[in-house]
Parts: sequence; C-alpha cells; structure tokens
Amino acid sequence: MTKPHDPPTNGESHSTEASEEALLVAAPPTAMGGARRAVLRGLGVVLPPLLTIVVLIWAWNAIENYVLAPVESGIRQTLVWSLADIRETVPQGALRDPLPEFKDANNNKGRGFTYQGLYYVPDPTGRRFLPGYVVQEVDNEIGEFGLGAVAPNSAAAYWDRYVQLRYMPRSVVVPVFLIVFLSLLYFLGRLFAGGIGRWFLSTFDATILRIPIVNKVYGSVKQITDFAFDDRQIEFNRVVAIQYPREGIWSLGFVTGNSMREISEAAGEPMLSVLMPTSPMPMTGFTVTVRRSEAIDLDLTIDEAIQFVVSCGVVVPPQQRVDVPTKELAGKPVVNGASVNAGMATRQPQ
Repeated sequence: MTKPHDPPTNGESHSTEASEEALLVAAPPTAMGGARRAVLRGLGVVLPPLLTIVVLIWAWNAIENYVLAPVESGIRQTLVWSLADIRETVPQGALRDPLPEFKDANNNKGRGFTYQGLYYVPDPTGRRFLPGYVVQEVDNEIGEFGLGAVAPNSAAAYWDRYVQLRYMPRSVVVPVFLIVFLSLLYFLGRLFAGGIGRWFLSTFDATILRIPIVNKVYGSVKQITDFAFDDRQIEFNRVVAIQYPREGIWSLGFVTGNSMREISEAAGEPMLSVLMPTSPMPMTGFTVTVRRSEAIDLDLTIDEAIQFVVSCGVVVPPQQRVDVPTKELAGKPVVNGASVNAGMATRQPQ
C-alpha cells in the first residue's frame, strides 16, 4: 500500500498518462475552435471567386490604362484635328450679334456671329470661336463625363468632349476595342506560330535577353506568360511519380519526352525526361532523367497535377483521395487521423 505522498510506480505512471491523454482526445472541441474552423471554411468558399474577380479587374485596368486609353486618345485627337472648326478671328462678311448675348456653362458672357449659316460663340477664354451646337451639346451632356466633371475651358477641349459624345461613346468604344484586340491577338498568334514569325520572335527574345537588368524582368515575365497562355511549348505527355530526391520520398513530375540516347544506352533501358515542378509556383522547376521502369504513371490530368502542386498538396483530386478504413478506427479516439493507441504504442517506458 503506498502512502499519499509516495511517487507512483512506473506502471501506474503510464496508466495515468494514458487515461489523461484519452480524456484530452475524447474532449469535445471548444466553441472557439469550432468558430475558427467555420471562419476558415467561409474564407475557403469566398476567397477563390473574390480573388478571381480581383485578378480579372486588375487585368482589365492594366489593358485599359496601357492599351485602350492611349489608342482611344490618339483616335480622338485625330478626329478633333480633322473635324474641329475653331476660328481665331471673326471672318470677313460674318454677321455680328444676330442673336442675343450668349452665356456659356460658366456664365461667361460674350457675343457671337453667324457665318455661312452657322452661329459661332466665343470659347471660355474669349479669344476663339466655335460652333454654338458644339457648346450646347457638351454643356447639356456634361454629366456623361462623371459626377465631378466640369465644363471645358477652351475651344479645343469643347471639341474633344463633343467628339467623345458624338463619335466615341464608351458603349461603342469598349465592344469595338475588344473585337479588334482579340482579332489582333488571333492573327499575331497565327503569324508567330511558325516560319518567319517564329524566327523573328526568337530573334527578338534573344536580343532582349542580352540587355542587362531588362533581361531579368523580361525573362521572368515571359516564363510566367508562356506557362499560363502558351499552347504548351513544353508538351507534357503524362503525370508520373518518382522517388526523388532519395529512395522513399515520392515526387510528382511531368514527362516531357524520352531522354538522350547516350544516357539510355549507358543505363541499358529507356529513360524519361521529367520536369519536377516546385510548389507553389509550378512554372519553375528542374529536369531530371529517370529510368522508365522507375516512373509510376498516375491517374491525373495535367490540370489536376498543377492544382496539386500549387496548393502544396492540399487539393487532391477525388480519384486519388485516400479514405481511412473505418474498421481500423472502431472504438479508438482519433487525433488528426491517427489513433491514440497507435501513438501510445511508440511510447517507451523510461
């Protein structure tokens, strides 16, 4: 019989530890832990579509700011230059003041004139004249340019707004731009797919890659865009698993083709060239050469394998998921997929 203050024996110590561990494992999750898991699941549902929308908006803003806006501005300026009717002085034979005193959107007063059937009014500076219908239409539709839009401050600015309203509204410019832009991409893709176009593109890439500093940025961007948009310059044949970097560690790779002849002759059997992608950026990686007999073909598509790599192994396709048999877990408390008894079996007495 042991005294109350005597230390427990070795067997009693392990029994106490086992019972305490079982109680801890069997304890239900706290409300805080359940709330945390619910929030994480909510983020998992919301973030993919939200990030997709953010990326698409960013891409459209980039195209609009760096492609659409300069092209639109250039075309508009050309139309203004060809259509603008701006007069520095009152022409000979014009009828002065045939109409009452003119007042523009800024309440600036001035008197116009009629010439060849058109009534001209002074611009806000008072030094030039332009047709009254241009000023009237722009002032009436000033809200089309935004809530904070103000009236133009010169004759050229009035004509710029007029051309935008009459000939280049956004409801027409954006669809036309998309059609032309996609058509241009299509023809460029066909042009540089082979022959002289491919040679020109290769020469251009080689020239850019010789420029210091620029070659680092261009090379990285080209690597990403080739992986995301190109029609697979590196054609993946299938997805395999190989033991790399050592035996017992399995890595996923993409077969790019048969390896070099001399390597196959030295090994005495066919060899495969395998691209080993790195997580979470599969567009980077390295190439290894393995025996064909040592590569295991996996029931995975290229896209499923890329998702697996990008997610660092979290996203597993349904056909490759492993479900733990329920017989092995019957009557055993489980922590993170491992039974308590299995964990305790590794514990050795001191």
